[in-house]
Amino acid sequence: MQFSRVITPVEDIQVWNATSDGFSFVISFASRSGPGFHGNPGFLASWRPIHQNRFAVKVIGSPFKTFQEAEKACQAVLGHLKEPSSVRGRSYSHAGAGDPSRPRPQPP
Repeated sequence: MQFSRVITPVEDIQVWNATSDGFSFVISFASRSGPGFHGNPGFLASWRPIHQNRFAVKVIGSPFKTFQEAEKACQAVLGHLKEPSSVRGRSYSHAGAGDPSRPRPQPP
């Protein structure tokens, strides 16, 4: 999975996206102040299925200190999503994202 910088007409917005195996991943950079997205400082990663009108799900561990950490976490989530055993029980509900009963991949 290769992330590409998204070019926007809005100055100072830092967003990258990648798609693989029917899933879309986005990494954005936020800071507490200044231009761009505001929020907890770091690289926020999220994913959603491409062919379903669903909310994006925040990748566990976001925001990350570096882009590389966010990218590795996205790779780990993709690996989990592609596992045959996860297909049967997969839930795309963003409400279940924090459900402690659901095992979550951890960044390497």
